[in-house]
Amino acid sequence: QLQASGGGSVQAGSSLTLSCAASGPIGSTDMIGWFRQTPGTEREYVAAMTWSGNTRLHAPAVKGRFTIAKDNVKNTVYLRMDNLEPEDTAVYYCALKAGMLRYTQYEMYRSWGQGTELTVSS
Repeated sequence: QLQASGGGSVQAGSSLTLSCAASGPIGSTDMIGWFRQTPGTEREYVAAMTWSGNTRLHAPAVKGRFTIAKDNVKNTVYLRMDNLEPEDTAVYYCALKAGMLRYTQYEMYRSWGQGTELTVSS
């Protein structure tokens, strides 16, 4: 089970960190992904990492601005977002999938958090 939180309304250039608290059995090679969605569009891959923490990946659109990381004690995956842009406005979801194949494809993820909304104003 996943629970996302941390969204809000910020100004462009600000930073914000989203959290995804996970519970239940998760394998070391399972992946936690962050996706985002705006009305009328498909969910867009943002970042993903293996539960072990050995592999961390970011979409080109956010690379250098967003960082995915994990707190092993709290079983929580974070998405640190710096230098936010109005184009980052979306509902952000975390999700869980088995294995590392096709990690950018939202259809491959079996479990989803409820989504947390981010609004970035210029």
